[in-house]
Amino acid sequence: MKIAIAQQNYHVGNFEENTRKIIAGINQAKTAGADLVVFTELSVCGYPPRDFLEFDDFIAKCDTAIDRIRREADTIGVIIGAPARNPAREGKDLFNAAWLLYENEIKGVAHKTCLPNYDVFDEYRYFEPAYEWKVIPFKGKKIALTICEDAWNLGDNPLYRVCPMDQLMLQHPDLMINISASPFDYDHDEDRKEVVRQNVLKYHLPMYYCNAVGSQTEIVFDGGSVVYDAKGNLIHELKYFEEDFAVVSLPHAVPPLFEELLPGLSVRTDAGEENGDLSGLPVTPVGAKNTGTATLNTDVFDKDMRVSKQNNPDRVLEYLTDQRNIGQIRKALVLGIRDYFSKMGFTKAILGSSGGIDSAVTLALAVEALGKENVRAILLPSAYSTGHSVSDAEQLSSNLGNPYDIIPIREVYDALVHTLEPVFRDTPFGLAEENLQSRTRGNILMALANKFGYILLNTSNKSELSTGYGTLYGDMAGGLSVLGDVYKGQVYALANDINRDGEIIPANILHKAPSAELRPGQKDSDSLPDYDILDKVLYQYIERRQGPAAIIAMGIEKAMVARILRLVNTSEYKRNQFCPIIRVSCKAFGMGRRMPIVGKYLS
Repeated sequence: MKIAIAQQNYHVGNFEENTRKIIAGINQAKTAGADLVVFTELSVCGYPPRDFLEFDDFIAKCDTAIDRIRREADTIGVIIGAPARNPAREGKDLFNAAWLLYENEIKGVAHKTCLPNYDVFDEYRYFEPAYEWKVIPFKGKKIALTICEDAWNLGDNPLYRVCPMDQLMLQHPDLMINISASPFDYDHDEDRKEVVRQNVLKYHLPMYYCNAVGSQTEIVFDGGSVVYDAKGNLIHELKYFEEDFAVVSLPHAVPPLFEELLPGLSVRTDAGEENGDLSGLPVTPVGAKNTGTATLNTDVFDKDMRVSKQNNPDRVLEYLTDQRNIGQIRKALVLGIRDYFSKMGFTKAILGSSGGIDSAVTLALAVEALGKENVRAILLPSAYSTGHSVSDAEQLSSNLGNPYDIIPIREVYDALVHTLEPVFRDTPFGLAEENLQSRTRGNILMALANKFGYILLNTSNKSELSTGYGTLYGDMAGGLSVLGDVYKGQVYALANDINRDGEIIPANILHKAPSAELRPGQKDSDSLPDYDILDKVLYQYIERRQGPAAIIAMGIEKAMVARILRLVNTSEYKRNQFCPIIRVSCKAFGMGRRMPIVGKYLS
């Protein structure tokens, strides 16, 4: 049997385009002689549809699209992802479903069992978990069809009570197919491959894993679909961060009898005779030796995507700036920018170019994503800007070839200060005056964006956002945050990666001390700890969810830890007003990190 994997980039709610792509993939698979073609999770409507699922009209459009696709599934089997209505009165109205279409009919529908409800996932808000499991026969083979998270319920502390593959094994399937929308974070591709391999080793079946690609607002899907044989060998791996297509013949394997292979599975024993009863089988604890049981070493992969794997504090900075991780972050950010613009119908970006490292990296990534002619840099020097800030920013745009303008803000700023003088009189120059410069820049950038149809790209990094080192309605303005999930040390690593084949970002930008230049001689270090220390603490608190005692035990001064954590928690109100952030880590600010604004904890 030849099975095609169609790794495609969908657009949430764009039924016409999504259906066109799926039908094109079906025709490509037919031409290639495939028996079956597999698409990704919720491919019909795009993932994640979120509250669109609450509209009956939206579900009706899904049904209409399925019907169109069914008419193309004549001589070839087609597996697609789409919501399915729940016929029962009890429970949620919808299932997250995988549909097998063949001979112009619906041959089988598999419902997702494990509904993730952590980080960026919110599936239990909309979907009912599966309560029955059936293999789907196709051309003499029995397919165990599952959806994304269904494959992740492994190890000795599973997140869900029911493992769908344990149930499906009772019916002796010949192969596993998993359709997925698994988001990117740096190095998660290795976790994903390991999870697929562990499923293969546990069930002794080949597995086809079809993952989504593309960006949906803040969430990036990196593709990397894979096929493993029954012995755990990687047979084929599709491309990352781009659409791809492959036809892979089903590896020949004779699966052993389920009862002989896996005693002691986590199968429900209250499901009745219809689903089988393994309550009488011997239980082999995970980690115990048993020649007939494959055990899992869950320490080697992040099985639930909820806590970053790097727990050695001495290796945090090395891990964050690892060249492989940085290379993937760059690709994810470029895809995130490109898809945000194309799916929103925009073509041109604008940003403030300060001559600093953050705006330089943002500008370079935007040019890479959108083309140099579509990115306009605005230099906004003030009385406190150094001469090299302007010349560095000019040199950067010259290297990139993008258009730029210089608009000094001094006159506008002085006019605002003069207007406020009757109220500000007899008070010293301070934070209000500093922030007024930032807000002057924000107003000018937004005026240009409105006038010429640009989208303003925000240039703040994760270290600054974490600690509130930014001005609301000033340098925190923007329609999309490019670096909001990238720590300061990673920004420098990205700059080095951009310069790998020649100087794009001027060396002076890389080597000078970071500064907001809002007062004479200002440096970031005047207000923040050194970034090497700051990033290490932030990573432990945000990505690893470590409390102050655990962070202090790593050798960091108690007062420093308390100060940093207080800055993070008291800045939640600022982040709550911030634009969408392209997610590249396992814990980004935004919908995946939900903290109370008025909470007292550590503040």
